[in-house]
Amino acid sequence: MSAKSHLVLVVEDSDDCAATLEIALDCHPRFVVQVTGSAEEAMHALESSEVGAVITDLHLPTMDGLAFVSKLRQDDRFAHLPVLVISGDTDPETPRRARSAGASAFFSKPYSPGAVRQKLEELIDGR
Repeated sequence: MSAKSHLVLVVEDSDDCAATLEIALDCHPRFVVQVTGSAEEAMHALESSEVGAVITDLHLPTMDGLAFVSKLRQDDRFAHLPVLVISGDTDPETPRRARSAGASAFFSKPYSPGAVRQKLEELIDGR
């Protein structure tokens, strides 16, 4: 990873959804993507790597995405890390709950991979 590259941690238990994000982000020269299937795996990755941003689904095994985002925000090391939440949840309160938990941005499924990539760029450049 070059000095200008950012590791983007994708937390998604659906292989298809993870692959869509990988394809959308891998074509960007500044992003290196690592996929984990659970919040627990993501926490381990955050402890062992310098992560530039996180993209997480809400419906994950064991710990849901909202609890994961809240846990990140409670840790000073990750308090300002850009976190994008992506969800197929149809509850109209979900975007508000995600932002209240500490999400930097929220995208409903189906979403535009290009819009996710653009928002990620804005958040990383704005840090």
